[in-house]
Amino acid sequence: MKKEMHTYFPSIKDIKVAADTIKKVSAVTPLSPSLRHSKQFDAHILLKREDLQQVRSYKIRGAYNKISSLTAEESQNGVVCASAGNHAQGFALSCKLLKIKGSIYMPAPTPNQKVEQVKMFGEDFIEIKLIGDTYDDAYHAAMLECDQLKKTFIHPFNDEKVIEGQATIALEILEQTKDPIDYVFIAVGGGGLAAGLSTVFKELSPNTKIIGVEPEGAPSMSVSIKNNKNTELDVIEKFIDGAAVKRVGDLTFPICKANLYAMLTVPEGKVCETILELYNKDAIVVEPAGALSISALDFYTEEIKGKNVVCVVSGSNNDITRTAEIKERALLYANLKHYFIVLFPQRAGALKEFVVDILGPNDDITHFQYTKKTNRENGSAVVGIQLKSASDLEPLIAKMKQRNFYGDYLNNKPDLFQFLV
Repeated sequence: MKKEMHTYFPSIKDIKVAADTIKKVSAVTPLSPSLRHSKQFDAHILLKREDLQQVRSYKIRGAYNKISSLTAEESQNGVVCASAGNHAQGFALSCKLLKIKGSIYMPAPTPNQKVEQVKMFGEDFIEIKLIGDTYDDAYHAAMLECDQLKKTFIHPFNDEKVIEGQATIALEILEQTKDPIDYVFIAVGGGGLAAGLSTVFKELSPNTKIIGVEPEGAPSMSVSIKNNKNTELDVIEKFIDGAAVKRVGDLTFPICKANLYAMLTVPEGKVCETILELYNKDAIVVEPAGALSISALDFYTEEIKGKNVVCVVSGSNNDITRTAEIKERALLYANLKHYFIVLFPQRAGALKEFVVDILGPNDDITHFQYTKKTNRENGSAVVGIQLKSASDLEPLIAKMKQRNFYGDYLNNKPDLFQFLV
């Protein structure tokens, strides 16, 4: 007879123990009203500001709770993690505070800014090892060290103590407001935060609807719930790196499947719009994963009207070198940035004709790649054009076709387009 597998669900008792364990190292982050979003959506929108943690994300909660739980022998042997993001920073600070030696494996292409940030938090208690080209390369090297040297691997989400640590956010939210909460929007990557938080609300505030939010290009939890089994994706879009995993946790999946009211996928471009709006209008800096929960509000406009809504802002470790790409993706999502192959007649004045007679008064050329050919009637150029209004696109294409300048439209050809941005 096949033995029935027991599904782990964290207990409120263990989550309260975790809250006591981490209280000296994890800030009780503000639950702040967002006047702009409340007015925009005709609702009472609160932001749980985990971006204001010392390591600028909630990851310190789970990492510290897990490492604190180790036996004396495990602590003596040391700990290992694989991460180039927020988990590495929470892990590093935990190692320093608990005076435990840790190894952090990162892919070799990890930006130096991230490496230096992790070093700052861990100081002499951590050793950073840059291995391979991808996270998977770093992960396999980390597991090899654990096997060979009997060290403990600290998983970013698929671990009971990590889940219980992340769940402490929910206890804080319920203590910080006396009003009943109708909706909580939360980013989902591997599912550790979603599993922990949803468990607390399921027991202490069962009428609250928990909405998990994933990037459109990495819908691993959504696909798994739809398939009714934990499903690994073959390919994912890694732009929202804090929430882009091919496979969610075997521990977190059944919890999320049981507890979440719904899963929502949000286009990466929409997330980029939200990042820019938060920065320009609210002076809040968030990373892509940190913007996921707020990005979801547009997709629930009718449901949340008049409701009490919490968005967990999960982190703010945004790399400034990504700003240009964030702007580009936001413009593309808003249908304000368009790329074409333009066919220029091989004669003097053709470019002037294109600029004067085809472009509208508010259209701006932002990209132009052209090499003149001497053996063809037309020379093709890749041209990027930024519009003031999305409604200007159709008239622009019509004029290009009318004067025989139109070659092709590239926005819907991602394999070709990725080389342009």
